[in-house]
Amino acid sequence: MSNCTFRPAVPGDEELILSFIRALAEYEHMSDQVIATRSILREWLFEKKTAEVIFAEVEGKAVGYALFFHNFSTFLGRAGIYLEDLFVLPEERGSGYGKALLKELARITVERGCGRLECACLDWNQPSIDFYTKKMHAVPMDEWTVYRLTGETLEEASRPE
Repeated sequence: MSNCTFRPAVPGDEELILSFIRALAEYEHMSDQVIATRSILREWLFEKKTAEVIFAEVEGKAVGYALFFHNFSTFLGRAGIYLEDLFVLPEERGSGYGKALLKELARITVERGCGRLECACLDWNQPSIDFYTKKMHAVPMDEWTVYRLTGETLEEASRPE
């Protein structure tokens, strides 16, 4: 594990990021939902700077990635970090790279003075649930339910009454 390094994504990494997104979507049985493209990623990650990506690399090869962005806690009165994606290539799992990525993100969270680091996990994904709760000691927020507006329902909600 000592040979693992981290680096932030830079313009030109769009295809690499997209390859990780597609691999994660395949793992989560959601490949049909991926509509992201290199140009969309370039716009939102590098031009609008709405999210960030860090890679875990071994000997110059990316073995995992984390995509995250800032959120805000009104109760804490400060920003937090929301981890949208954490993914390690299947052939690299079990080597500690996922834990190393999450620890690096925790370090970034603390360094930036953020109040918390949060993520969501699919209910059926027991390996990830075990990773977050048993290895990283994260606490599930079972009293909260995520609600989402997207696509047609988002468009409808945006229209004046």
